[in-house]
Amino acid sequence: MPSNFLPTIKTSIWEALQTADNQRELYDMLVDPLHEELYRRQTFDFLSELSWGQQLLLTTEYMQMHVGQGGFIQFIHNGYIALLPNMIEQMHQLKQVDMANLLDDVLKIYVLNRDLIENSSSVQEFAKLYEELKEFEEIDTRYQLLIKPYSNELLQYAINNINEFANLNAE
Repeated sequence: MPSNFLPTIKTSIWEALQTADNQRELYDMLVDPLHEELYRRQTFDFLSELSWGQQLLLTTEYMQMHVGQGGFIQFIHNGYIALLPNMIEQMHQLKQVDMANLLDDVLKIYVLNRDLIENSSSVQEFAKLYEELKEFEEIDTRYQLLIKPYSNELLQYAINNINEFANLNAE
């Protein structure tokens, strides 16, 4: 699906960052406008207006922020579990089978423990999830091993398909 939201990037800046091999700034240049628009709209309905690559870039950023802070338990507890089915499908499009399988495992653990997770409303109950759901420790460890190569592949896809992510402008 083509995107209905394509931020404009100055070609000279884009090329300079590529020449300098500045992966972080290239990534930020692509994902920051998506964050800003999502924040402005305050609804994940915005995702339906994006290409699958943009969707994956933005949802990956959410995953990195939350899993990086508190593992998949935090990602789930913060209400982002609904992002995973589309992410898994999109990761398969990118041929990132290992990361897709990892997220599939997260979904399976969630389904088996849904009541426990969803009924943990206090800080103490949330903290107990880390003790009660030890299977997430192995998932979080696998995630740490996969996230960097996966993110690099996603960024490379974006660089090779820039027209799916942004309009380059010579101004």
